[in-house]
Formats: sequence, structure tokens, C-alpha cells
Amino acid sequence: MPDPALFRHIQACNNIASPAGLIPFRMGGAQVGWVKPELAQALTFRPRDFHFDRDGVSLAGRLRSPGQRSQALAEALPALAARGHLRLRGEDFDVRETSTGPVLATLDRGALPAFGVMSQGVHVNGLVRRPDGLHVWVGVRARAKAVAPGQLDNVVAGGIPAGLSAEECLVKEAAEEACLPPGLAAAARPAGRVSYIMANAEGLRRDVLHCYDLDIPEGVIPRPGDDEVERFELWPAARLLEAVRATDSVKFNVNLVLLDLFLREGLVEDPDGALRAGLDQGPD
Repeated sequence: MPDPALFRHIQACNNIASPAGLIPFRMGGAQVGWVKPELAQALTFRPRDFHFDRDGVSLAGRLRSPGQRSQALAEALPALAARGHLRLRGEDFDVRETSTGPVLATLDRGALPAFGVMSQGVHVNGLVRRPDGLHVWVGVRARAKAVAPGQLDNVVAGGIPAGLSAEECLVKEAAEEACLPPGLAAAARPAGRVSYIMANAEGLRRDVLHCYDLDIPEGVIPRPGDDEVERFELWPAARLLEAVRATDSVKFNVNLVLLDLFLREGLVEDPDGALRAGLDQGPD
């Protein structure tokens, strides 16, 4: 059995047993999301762009290109936002059936949970290896953040905007959030991924987080470059593990990224593989 104090974070991020009560959302023959009945009903007022059948709701078949689909979605969103179905954020994300599949459209980031569309992001473990063991840079999130204010975060983390690769997003976020030079950020090593499916007030979060390890040399100190983080602190890995195990001071999905790190570093035992399996319950 996995340590319940650690496994609780996996359970919190995978809090929906099945999509019962949600309606499949498709485009171009591919199922890309799930919508609540209330949103589906609102889409019936746009019959030219959204069609319904026994399999759910889909974008009209005449919308064959990513550009056409993106335009139809963008035109529908303001009215949906005005009715409280979603919150626009002014940043487009790619819509894919799977994390490595082709781009089918783009959609405002704020609408992703409402449509149950997969989101992808990058999370970077900033590592310092010392004679007394592994240390990890953490960011203390700004108190004004809408999500997880004041909680601990990775040294670099962010959603992948439309048109960018994970590596390009990593370098961009490293400069913006932590003032890390591009040459250093580009040396981050892909370490795997975690994923989860979480129901919340906005809809359904189907998130894939691409994890990277970055060795940060002694003397290089991350510093806030925008309003995302108040400060950065260098913690012994053992202290950070205890925070994950015994507190709720770490941002909900960052717990999963750190569990992945602790498993890979041999700091957490997982004799039956339940922890590792639990870290990838989301989209393919």
C-alpha cells in the first residue's frame, strides 16, 4: 500500500471516477473533451457551428481546418462567458485529441475546463546537489494569485500556449518567471510526465504536465521576473518531502511533480508501483 499521506494528493487531483453526466465533445471525428449539460444546452443556440447526435456534441463537419474550427469557437465564447459558463483569459492553447496528436484547433485557455479539453504544461525541478544531499528550488506563489495563492510551486511552471513546443515554453517561462538565462534553461532534461483528471467549478481539468530536471549551479539564484512568484527559496529535498507528506502548503498539481521527482531520486519507496501508476491517470 502506498503512503496515504502522499497518495492523498493523487486522489485530490483525480477526484472524478467517470465522466457520467458529462457529454462528449468532438471535432473532426476526434473526441477532444466533455461538456456539462448546461453548456451543451447553450451551444444549441448556435446550430450552424455545433451539431448534436446520440454521441454528444461536435463542431459542424463543414469546419474542416484548424483555423475554421478556432474561429467558430472564438465567436461562441464571449456569449458563453457572459452567461457564466466560462472565464476568458485571452491566451490560446492548442486543442489535440492526445498529447502528441495533431493540432485540431485553438481555444482560449479559460475555456479549456468548460469544454473538458486537455491542457498541457511544463514543470521544472530546479536542483542543486550538495555533499549533504539534494536541494530543490521552490517558488512561493504571489498572494494575489487566483489559484493557490502563497503556496509552494516549482521553480518554473506554465501552460504551453498555442504554437509552442514544451521546450520553447520552458525557456520562455524560465526567463519570465525566474530570470534564468536561455542557455541554462535549455539544458533542462526531460524527466517524464504526470497527468490527471480533476473536476472543479470550471468544469473538467484534463492536464498533462511535462516534467524536467534542471541543475542550477551554485551562485545562480532565481529571482522573480513577473507577478507570479513572491520569492524563491532553496530547500533540502527531505524538508520538501515532509511538506508534501504532512501539509497542504504545496500547489495541488505540483505535489504530483514532486512525487515523481522523489520516486526517481529514491527518496520515496513504492514497492507495489501504486504511486507511480497514480501519477499518470489523465489523457494519453
